[in-house]
Amino acid sequence: MTQATHILIIDDDMAVRSSIKLLLKKANYTVDMIGHPRSLLQQIERQKPDLILLDMNFAVDTSGKGGLQALKEIRNTHPDIPVILMTGWATVQLAVEGMKLGAKDFIAKPWDNKKLLSSIKTILDLGPRKSAPAHRKAITDFDHIIGQDPVFKQMLQLARRVSKTDASVLIMGESGTGKELIAEAIHYESLRASKPFVKVNLGGISSSLFESEMFGHKKGAFTDASADRKGRFEMADTGTIFLDEIGDLELNSQVKLLRVLQEQIFEVLGSSQSKRIDVRVISATNKNLEAMVGEGTFREDLFYRINLIKIEIPPLRKRREDIPLLVNFYLNNLKTIYNRPDLRIDREAMNWISMQEFQGNVRQLKNLVERVILISSGNKIGLKDFQNQYRNSTLTGATDRLPSVGSISLEEMEVKMIKKALAFHNHQISATAKSLGITRSALYRRLEKYNIPHEP
Repeated sequence: MTQATHILIIDDDMAVRSSIKLLLKKANYTVDMIGHPRSLLQQIERQKPDLILLDMNFAVDTSGKGGLQALKEIRNTHPDIPVILMTGWATVQLAVEGMKLGAKDFIAKPWDNKKLLSSIKTILDLGPRKSAPAHRKAITDFDHIIGQDPVFKQMLQLARRVSKTDASVLIMGESGTGKELIAEAIHYESLRASKPFVKVNLGGISSSLFESEMFGHKKGAFTDASADRKGRFEMADTGTIFLDEIGDLELNSQVKLLRVLQEQIFEVLGSSQSKRIDVRVISATNKNLEAMVGEGTFREDLFYRINLIKIEIPPLRKRREDIPLLVNFYLNNLKTIYNRPDLRIDREAMNWISMQEFQGNVRQLKNLVERVILISSGNKIGLKDFQNQYRNSTLTGATDRLPSVGSISLEEMEVKMIKKALAFHNHQISATAKSLGITRSALYRRLEKYNIPHEP
């Protein structure tokens, strides 16, 4: 680590706090602790941690609701700080709810030290680095986006052309294709590059919190409003606001969003005075908004407001020639991170990787490469190293027996693959997630999303 990484532990059990603090200090992290969630927002603001370990079950509440409320407050006020949830009463429902609210992982007590450290390291390594704005542009411009596929390069050319304008942009693409990366590149190559870039995951904001989150509130505006709070649009003034997962926004919130996009004016909750802002809007979704407009679940006027320029990112399976480029890029980065300069991937393994159907796209590929490197003992990484993680016999076999992509939706394909993997592994969550190349928490989210029973 080039600089001390700061972790904040929030747990009312002194023994737990002390034990985790000792573990993390041995791993060269800087650690602070809070024994009760009452003052957590003030502590977070003062300490500015890189990651938070949050207990969900405080002595006064063993249901987990207190922890979920604390998580909501953290995500609302400090959305860029990753949170790992911890509990002694682990349930699938609680895990899914926490992950929906934006937690990065879910650890059950008693925890495994190696797994906890691995989760922390993975989240910190894969998450955004804290850096000065002058350095940010250097790693987020279009020159640092990897891809030689002709369709992908055309998409980049279009994104680069519109970056110099103030046009609203809608970025379409499956989960894991890099929509946020493209949005950042557009901002950091625009005339607003030195101004704020504010990211908002609209899928994680309920209609009851929408106005407070997006427009801010005055002290006393509602029961829990103990202080003035600046909203995301005001934070983004003169810069860019990135509205991620806009297809998940509820209809009544769409109306409120449309007004501020049309007029660049809003009212802070609890105030009668209007505020004028100057923001560029970039939106992203993995949903078919045109179909949603036809179904009446997405407003047509909002669709045209955000869709002046549409950028579609092709999935990884449609640009297979880019897979070796991406694998080598991740490999070179991970050599430095893990201090293993002699690592290499043999040709047979690379050919096999290039043939896989990465449902999670670039995100899944990156996760697979890092996981294989972490587990491998030698410097030469071969086919079996990847097959053991990706479970070729389970996934490609399932894919081979599925109807063609033209006759089945991606969601149907994903459901079939998950069900096959569950059956193959006797409904063991860890083994199933591993075979699918995703985390346990990601699998829980899909089980909930598709209403798939996780018990045999």
